[in-house]
Amino acid sequence: MTQDRVIRVLVADDQALLRGSFRILVDTAPDLVAVGEAGTGIEAVDLARRESPDVVLMDVRMPEMDGIEATRRICGPAGTAGVRVLMLTTFDLDEYVYAALRAGASGFLLKDTPPGELLTAIRVVASGEALLAPTVTRRLIAEFARHPEPARPLARELGGVTGRERDVLTLIARGLSNTEIAGHLSLSLATVKTHVGHLLGKLAARDRAQLVIVAYETGLVSAAPRPPR
Repeated sequence: MTQDRVIRVLVADDQALLRGSFRILVDTAPDLVAVGEAGTGIEAVDLARRESPDVVLMDVRMPEMDGIEATRRICGPAGTAGVRVLMLTTFDLDEYVYAALRAGASGFLLKDTPPGELLTAIRVVASGEALLAPTVTRRLIAEFARHPEPARPLARELGGVTGRERDVLTLIARGLSNTEIAGHLSLSLATVKTHVGHLLGKLAARDRAQLVIVAYETGLVSAAPRPPR
């Protein structure tokens, strides 16, 4: 994402006042522009397909179709290529975190997040990164521990992944940043970014959030891990 590109944002929330507030906030940033508002999940899907925004600010709980299903339709194989979803929730311990990330969301944010942080989060997601804070990563891991999915064969899912890429994927699943991964593996930051790019391509993952899910579902890592020393 270059500095001269305007990031197009769709706001989806069933509360008109809050939806309007988010839109006004987005439009105050010189590098962001709101391209539409949706009050239901169905409207969000329709507008995402029509406008192809860079980022959708998606409320979890909406009428007609909730934000999880709307995200699944936007991010699915038949969805809108390149559109990323940033989920908005009222509660930090929202039970929908796990489902939202599995549906294809690139991140999770509280609705009471300071305005500046919200704008930064939109930029982060638009750039192709996942907004996966350590607290969210831990919650995701906890969900895998409580409701583990059957592990898929490593040979099928990770057959084309090199040993070093598996090391990087393991640390991504532990919630480490690229900088932290570089330190743990004694690699340059550029090399780590290259490995992450290869993983995204080989595993057909949209972003780091999807890589975390793949790492756990394939059995490469198990629940409640500790970062290596």
